[in-house]
Amino acid sequence: MSENIYLPRMATIQSMRPETIDVTTFRVTIDGSDGTGKFEYKSGQFAEVSVLGVGEAPISITSSPTRPEAIEFSIRRVGELTNALHELEPLDKIGIRGPFGNFFPLEEMEGQNLLIIGGGIGLAPLRSVILNVFDNRAKYGKIDIIYGARSPQDLVFTSEYKEWQAVDNTRLHLTVDRGDEEWKGNVGLVPTFLREINPSPENTISITCGPPIMIKFVIEALNELGFSSEHIITTLERRMKCGVGKCGRCNIGSKYVCLDGPVFTLKQLEEMPSD
Repeated sequence: MSENIYLPRMATIQSMRPETIDVTTFRVTIDGSDGTGKFEYKSGQFAEVSVLGVGEAPISITSSPTRPEAIEFSIRRVGELTNALHELEPLDKIGIRGPFGNFFPLEEMEGQNLLIIGGGIGLAPLRSVILNVFDNRAKYGKIDIIYGARSPQDLVFTSEYKEWQAVDNTRLHLTVDRGDEEWKGNVGLVPTFLREINPSPENTISITCGPPIMIKFVIEALNELGFSSEHIITTLERRMKCGVGKCGRCNIGSKYVCLDGPVFTLKQLEEMPSD
């Protein structure tokens, strides 16, 4: 983390890869260092990304710390800041603060099977986990990735699917809410698809990220399948703004999502006040 948590470091956009009509993956390097240099992070953390004169927003890091040559953010157009980012070009400058938040406990998951469930742009932080685990493949059991989006055109990282499917003992399951004439895969909601796949909870950790309504019903399905609350891990993106617990916009009881999260087990969520 930067010594001054309030001071952004300048970074250069090296490339911009369109994922969908409104999602782009930005590949950036920190100025004044070789690649990410001192920008050390773990899968699940986020950074505050800023555009001069526009503002900043918390963005999940979608690259893996096992590949330190650059940092990647997959960003959807949803507001003033993200619109400004999408108007930039390679070699333009942005600001980076962070990394912030906690992370997925991948070391604690070693030796276990992984069930990774994503919806929409929620696959962005999960991609960091996926690449991290692939780069340490021998440390984990079988890997099942279940990913869904509204339509085939809303699926992100499609250029990487063949590479993911080629990894030993790894299965990628895709579904869309609404198919089209060219779509040959599953059509249906992620929680329903999860029940159809019927993964075993034995020696398996589930990680899920996506729209809140999807997470709610995915957790219900995982409970029905026999997953314990300690073995269900998810993320919260609750009105985060400053990233350092000062603005008070993301607190749930005594917890701050930007400090104590954004990664939580279901057991931890069950112990929080309902809100």
